[in-house]
Amino acid sequence: MAPQQSERKPATTGSVKIAMTMTEKILARAFEKPQLSPGENVWVNVDTLMTNDVSGPGSIGIFKREFGDNAKVWDREKIVIIPDHYIFTTDERANRNVDILRDFCLEQNIKYFYDIKDLSNFKVNPDYKGVCHVALAQEGHCRPGEVLLGTDSHTCTAGAFGQFATGIGNTDAGFVLGTGKLLLKVPPTLRFVMDGEMPDYLLAKDLILQIIGEISVSGATYKSMEFVGTTVESLNMEERMTLCSMVVEAGGRMGLSLLIALLQDKTSVPYEPVYSDSKQASPGRLGGVVEGALPGGFLGKVSFRVQIDISKLEPLVAKPHSPDNRALARECKDVKIDRVYIGSCTGGKTDFMAAAKVFLASGKKVKVPTFLVPATQKVWMDVYVSQYQDLVAKLARRFLKKLVVTRLRPSCGACLGGPKDTYAE
Repeated sequence: MAPQQSERKPATTGSVKIAMTMTEKILARAFEKPQLSPGENVWVNVDTLMTNDVSGPGSIGIFKREFGDNAKVWDREKIVIIPDHYIFTTDERANRNVDILRDFCLEQNIKYFYDIKDLSNFKVNPDYKGVCHVALAQEGHCRPGEVLLGTDSHTCTAGAFGQFATGIGNTDAGFVLGTGKLLLKVPPTLRFVMDGEMPDYLLAKDLILQIIGEISVSGATYKSMEFVGTTVESLNMEERMTLCSMVVEAGGRMGLSLLIALLQDKTSVPYEPVYSDSKQASPGRLGGVVEGALPGGFLGKVSFRVQIDISKLEPLVAKPHSPDNRALARECKDVKIDRVYIGSCTGGKTDFMAAAKVFLASGKKVKVPTFLVPATQKVWMDVYVSQYQDLVAKLARRFLKKLVVTRLRPSCGACLGGPKDTYAE
C-alpha cells in the first residue's frame, strides 16, 4: 500500500529575501518576475524605443524585411524618432535619411517624430529638437523605473532618471519595432559612491573621467554603473546626465542616478521609481574590486563598490586617443590647442556657462577657432535668450563675440563626422 501523502503547507517564516540593485529591479519589472540576478537572460517589455536619422533607416528596413511591408509597429506612442546627426547638410544621402524617417512616421502614424524641414533656419522648425539624448529628457520620455532602448551608444544618458537605458543595434531595434520586446542579459552592477563638496571649476565630466581613468575603457564592459553619494545628490539634472552619458566610454551597459523632482512638468505618463536595496557589498578603494556574499544574509550582490572623496579631485582632461588617457588639466598647460569644440550630448548643456565663467574670470580673449553647438533648441534658448539673462549679457561681450568661429545650430555636430559641410556644425 502506498504511503498516504499529507498536504504540504506553505512556510510561515517567509521567503528568503534577495537584495536587488536598481538595474535588476527595473528589468525584473519589465520581465514580470519578482526577482532577477546578474547573468540571467530575460525577455523584457520595452517602454520606449528611440532611433535617429543615422540608424533609423536601417532599423526600419530590418523591420519591414522581417515583419512585412504592411506590418504595423507594436505601439506607435512608444516609439520616438529624433533626427539629429547629419541634419544641416546639402548631402543628398543624409537628407534622404530624414525623408525615410518622415515617410515611415506618416505611414505608421508615429506620435513622437521631431521633424525638421527648413534646414536654413533651425528656429523656424517648432518640432525640431536637436541631440536625441537631451531631447528625450526635455520632452518627457525619460521616466524612472522604465526600459528605454535607443540606436545610439549614448542612450545611457537617460540613466540619470533612474531608467534602464542602453544602446542597441539596428537588428535589435527592428525586432523591437515589431514586438515591443527584447532579450537582454541582466548586467552586474558597479556602484560608485561619491561624497564631498565639488571643488571650484570641477564638473561632472571630471568625475566620469576620473572613474574611467581608474577602471579603463573596458572596466565596466556589460555592467551597470550606479552613481550615489552626497556629491551626486548635489548635482543638477544636466550634470547627472553628463555623468551617465559617458558610461559607455567605460564599456558600461548603462549608468544610473536618480532625480525625480524635475520630471513633474515633463510627462503626464504615470511612473514608479525603484531604488537599489541598501545592504550591498562593502566599499573598496577606487579601482579595487570587492566581491562576495552580502552582509545580513542577502543573496544578491554588487560586483564592487567604490568610495571616492570628490573634494580632493582636480579638473581633468582626456588626452588622445582614449577617454581613459586621463591627466590633470594643469599638467597639460603647455599643450598648444588648435581648436575648441563645446557641444555634444555630454557637453552641450552647462559647459557653455562653465566656459563663460572661466573667460570672465580670466579677462582673456579666445585665440583659436572655437565652435559652440548647443545640444537642443531649448538649450540654445536657455543660453542665449531666457534663463541666464545677467550672465548672457557678459557672455555676449566677453565670450561669444570674441570667438573666431561660432556655430549655433543644435545637432550632433562634429562628434560623428559625416558629410564635409557638417564638420563642427
